[in-house]
Amino acid sequence: MAARGHVQDPNDRRLRPIYDYLDNGNNKMAIQQADKLLKKHKDLHCAKVLKAIGLQRTGKQDEAFALAQEVTALEPTDDNSLQALTILYREMHRPELVTKLYEAAVKKVPNSEEYHSHLFMAYARVGEYKKMQQSISAQDENLSKTMFLPLAERMVEKMVKEDKIEAEAEVELYYMILERLEKYQEALDVVRGKLGEKLTSELQSRENKCMAMYKKLSKWPECNALSRRLLLKNSDDWQFYIIYFDSVFQLIDKSWTPPAEGEHSLEGEVHYSTEQAVKFIEERITEEAKSSRPLRGPYLAKLELIRRLRHRGCNDEYKLGDPEELMFQYFKKFGDKPCCFTDLKVFVDLLPSTQCTKFISQLLGIIPLSASEEGKLALPADIKALQQHLCVVQLTRLLGLYHTIDKKQKLSVVRELMLRYQHGLEFGKSCLKTELQFSDYYCLLAVHLLLDMWLEAGEEMAVWQSLTLLEEGLTHSPSNAQFKLLLIRIYCMLGAFEPVVELYSSLDAKHIQHDTIGYLLTRYAEALGQYAAASQSCNFALRFFHSNQKDTSEYIIQAYKYGAFEKIPEFIAFRNRLNASLHFAQVRTERMLLDLLLEANISTSLEESIKSMSLSPEEDDILWKDLHDNRDLTVLFNWDPKDRDISEEHRKLSLEEETIWLQIRSLTLRLVSGLPTLSHTVHPKNSEKTSENGVSSKIDTIRSLLQQLEVAVDSGKQFLEQKIQYPVLGPPPTRMAGFFSNGSCQCQSSLFYLVSDIYELDTNGLEDSTEIQERIGNCFKSLLEQLTDLFNKCKGDLMEVRDGILKTHPNILENLVFFVETMSITLWVSSYCDSVLRPFKSSLQKKKKKKKETSVVMPPVFTSFLDYVTELQTLTSNVIDHIKGLEIILTALKLEELSIDDTLLSQEEKKFTKTVQGKVQSSYQHSIQEIGELLKKRLDTIKKLKI
Repeated sequence: MAARGHVQDPNDRRLRPIYDYLDNGNNKMAIQQADKLLKKHKDLHCAKVLKAIGLQRTGKQDEAFALAQEVTALEPTDDNSLQALTILYREMHRPELVTKLYEAAVKKVPNSEEYHSHLFMAYARVGEYKKMQQSISAQDENLSKTMFLPLAERMVEKMVKEDKIEAEAEVELYYMILERLEKYQEALDVVRGKLGEKLTSELQSRENKCMAMYKKLSKWPECNALSRRLLLKNSDDWQFYIIYFDSVFQLIDKSWTPPAEGEHSLEGEVHYSTEQAVKFIEERITEEAKSSRPLRGPYLAKLELIRRLRHRGCNDEYKLGDPEELMFQYFKKFGDKPCCFTDLKVFVDLLPSTQCTKFISQLLGIIPLSASEEGKLALPADIKALQQHLCVVQLTRLLGLYHTIDKKQKLSVVRELMLRYQHGLEFGKSCLKTELQFSDYYCLLAVHLLLDMWLEAGEEMAVWQSLTLLEEGLTHSPSNAQFKLLLIRIYCMLGAFEPVVELYSSLDAKHIQHDTIGYLLTRYAEALGQYAAASQSCNFALRFFHSNQKDTSEYIIQAYKYGAFEKIPEFIAFRNRLNASLHFAQVRTERMLLDLLLEANISTSLEESIKSMSLSPEEDDILWKDLHDNRDLTVLFNWDPKDRDISEEHRKLSLEEETIWLQIRSLTLRLVSGLPTLSHTVHPKNSEKTSENGVSSKIDTIRSLLQQLEVAVDSGKQFLEQKIQYPVLGPPPTRMAGFFSNGSCQCQSSLFYLVSDIYELDTNGLEDSTEIQERIGNCFKSLLEQLTDLFNKCKGDLMEVRDGILKTHPNILENLVFFVETMSITLWVSSYCDSVLRPFKSSLQKKKKKKKETSVVMPPVFTSFLDYVTELQTLTSNVIDHIKGLEIILTALKLEELSIDDTLLSQEEKKFTKTVQGKVQSSYQHSIQEIGELLKKRLDTIKKLKI
């Protein structure tokens, strides 16, 4: 609440103390002061609104809303009330009410520029673009000028004709309008004309816009001439090399020739043959030799040209040189720069596979390495030599030379890389904690080799060694995000979530990163039984998504205010992309399922939990058709050859898998949310009315969702039949495979079919329902068998020592988590059964009393339900005992007695191995405790199911 300038009228003076209290966070005093003021001045609307703000901030939302609506209904036009209501509605996250407020104000005071302006901004906040346009046309001419809001071509053209365009933002706007109308030639004329001279705020803004329009219009001669001219100015600008090559080959394919007379094109001379392109690039390299600083562009352009010519099958005629020799020369010139590897990475496919080893030896031959004594490792003497050597090691991995060697050789390479890493730390002694060590990549490359051994050859020792090296690396380089990301990934693969929480928070993920890398955390949080941490990690992500909806509206408004029109579509696209984020939909769904798992029928009833989440089985808020995969799947560095790297195909398959799994989870959530809607209100005799009171339509919803779930499950099974293997550091697979293989899926489906049968019994009554009762009885038996099978999949040790090596079984943990979830759904469905059968039983007992019969035959459904509940209780107790057993075994596992006879690691490093194994053990214990606690609470709810 900003301070409010000089006092304009007595009301401002009266309201001042309330503003001060609110500003200082003293909301109770603000409410009291407002009440005092309202006793004297009943019609002081603003005081009411300020009281409402106080109430909102003390958690009394309903009272605050009622007061605000009271004032809004009076359609106030005083500035104080309007501003206070705007603040209140914003805090209530109801920006749409602000539009109504200012719509009314504008009607009453049509000449107010300020109110028109506020209305426009309110529309921008809620994305009402049509109305924004109307609000502008309703404003007077002066406002349009001051806010640069001529949003139609005619309006701008009129300004052009009247010579009224003065600001660069207005030219940008005109260009945007023409571009969106696909009037590319007109847009080009604007940029090349007098108005284009105003485009000065960005470097080469005019040239870039011209180039974009030439490409849209397929004016390749102009594209070529302009890019050539710009490369003569700056021969290191890579984007123009690409356009230059594109245009040359377009012109060659079209057999273009220059006109006999006059200029080649609007932009001057055009190159239209391969000979000209070759000569042009050679000239750029000659020029580079005279340059005061070395430029990479010309050398890489030559390699790019060779690649394109090879692709067209016509390289050898042009004598551009041997790519291997050119890359060698490039390395000699730029090998000590960290960018050398990424530059050459693009062109390694020009090397014949037979030449790779020779090429690497050639590079190693020119690096100045020296050994302290005979037989010792030759090491670099300075940082330049270290960078050169690192570049060669990265290229060795990229060319696949490390993938073809055997286990012994791999271990020897790992040892060498770690020695080089340790030696490289000497150069970084003066580095700050926030800086990376020069030799960090050696450590990462060693870990990648160990991961190959673990995941491809099943070497369990290798995973502990890789964690050891990363934890050690982190002590020398505490800010290395790659170390942290890789640790997160490996710990999660081992089923240990506890160390991951701290690692992720130390990454200090900002803003959009919660969407791009958040999946590394949320994929495993709940799956590994750390429910408290799972809630926290979901909250991290959801907080970002919800604040984004508010923030982007503000960005859009600022862009309008300051005339940065070209940014507005970007902000809108950004907002839409985040609203349709796959990760957002997943986190939302998982968070609600998690809340139900932890609270429904424990601290609150299932009905209350669902109500508090505003869940409804009929509503699906996921934008399935627009789902956007914003995950950054290449966030982990890797130097794998193309055939082992993550491909576009992997991305598509991963998105398909994630979407199917999200459908299954979303439908499960909606089916659960439908259970309380089937409350016991139906009697057999008034079955006519059932469709009127809406209950029968509720069961129709459940049955329809069940059909959709079947379809999604079938899609999932078909997908898994493909047996897709993602690259080691590619996208993590979903939990779907475990969900199907351990029987959870079958069990949960059976539970929802049971709901349908129980509902049928409820509708038809007990008389003549032998068949349904029998079906329900069989279903109870089958469910118990399925749950027992699922429990059997949870048996076994989480950690065991085999041949002196620690082995983990994280799948047992995942199965236990699925068991708890399936058991929770079982109990929610059982509660529904209980609510249906209980009234039947009491009415039977009443009949028994009336007829004074000694025995009334109890229908079989009661006996089968009671047996079922008893068995459920026994099964749950058994699982709780099993979990206690797992806890005892984990606690008894003495890791310090583990003989780490590991020739790879030094004594110093073996300390880290102990730490790492301790972290995994502690995480398992924590998970087991949380799972056990939750099951005990569920056992208490089973005990209440006695009809």
